[in-house]
Amino acid sequence: MEETKGRVCVTGGTGFIGSWIIKRLLEDGYSVNTTIRSHPEHKKDVSFLTNLPGASQRLQILKADLSDPESFKEAIEGCVGVFHVATPVDFEEKEPEEIVTKRSIDGALGIVQACLSIKTVKRVVYTSSASAVSYAGKEDEVKDESLWSDVDLLRTSKTFGWSYAVSKTLTEKAVLEFGEQNGLDVVTVIPTFVVGPFICPKLPGSVGSTLYFLFGKKDPFCYLQTPMVHVDDVARAHIFLLEHPNPKGRYNCSACLATIEKVSEIVSAKYPEFQMPTKDSIKVGTGSKFPDLSSKKLIDAGFEYKYGLEQMLVDAIECCKEKGYL
Repeated sequence: MEETKGRVCVTGGTGFIGSWIIKRLLEDGYSVNTTIRSHPEHKKDVSFLTNLPGASQRLQILKADLSDPESFKEAIEGCVGVFHVATPVDFEEKEPEEIVTKRSIDGALGIVQACLSIKTVKRVVYTSSASAVSYAGKEDEVKDESLWSDVDLLRTSKTFGWSYAVSKTLTEKAVLEFGEQNGLDVVTVIPTFVVGPFICPKLPGSVGSTLYFLFGKKDPFCYLQTPMVHVDDVARAHIFLLEHPNPKGRYNCSACLATIEKVSEIVSAKYPEFQMPTKDSIKVGTGSKFPDLSSKKLIDAGFEYKYGLEQMLVDAIECCKEKGYL
């Protein structure tokens, strides 16, 4: 099949969001370069990517690592757009936050620097996180893109996932600043809790955390309320912003605010065979309340969400059943 929309690069192509963006791009007629980390001990099985429709003609998989930003140059060469999705994730805090943050920032800056020197790149779309917005302002207010998480507060409070939140906040700031200073078109997507089906073999953390009560385990990231978005809407938002004539800055990507009661109610109605937690145990459970994020800016730009909460949950559960997780 001939190229209809040009070639783009997706970093972190084996992850939950990255792999779904690749799936969508191939469906939309793009040619895609994606990067995966090389692992000395075992060869990564990437058949879930190479088996995608259109992949044999239009997908190239290259090795690159955030610890060596130069390694991304080959993948970016000849691309009109770059989706920088890859990110270090260290919820177990195996490494000091400073090291994780430095790797994230240096890797991202190396990638945007390569985009600047490779003159074909028209725009970079960086995948940020709700954690770069949520820890700011009043707890119960709806957050828009003007807010940035308070890094000092995160470093002192050390709530679960604080190190990841710091690295995403500072990396997003760094890529936007680089774009402004160097005349490179950079926009960022800020997804909330991403739910839905997955093509990667590993159970995505956000799916496991959303449905933690079905897996019979206490999740450290369990929630009482959290904003959610379907993975396909996240992928579509990335491509929408690549193709938009004049996007600016940051874009929250969140479809709805979900409570654990509402999630439990939908799942028990749809799947009576599952043993659900009692309403009382949910109410007294200790969990986090994440603030809602406003998607007004993205919607005003012309983006339309396709999926509501029920579809997110059904798609995630059906996929978990199909892959043997449930």
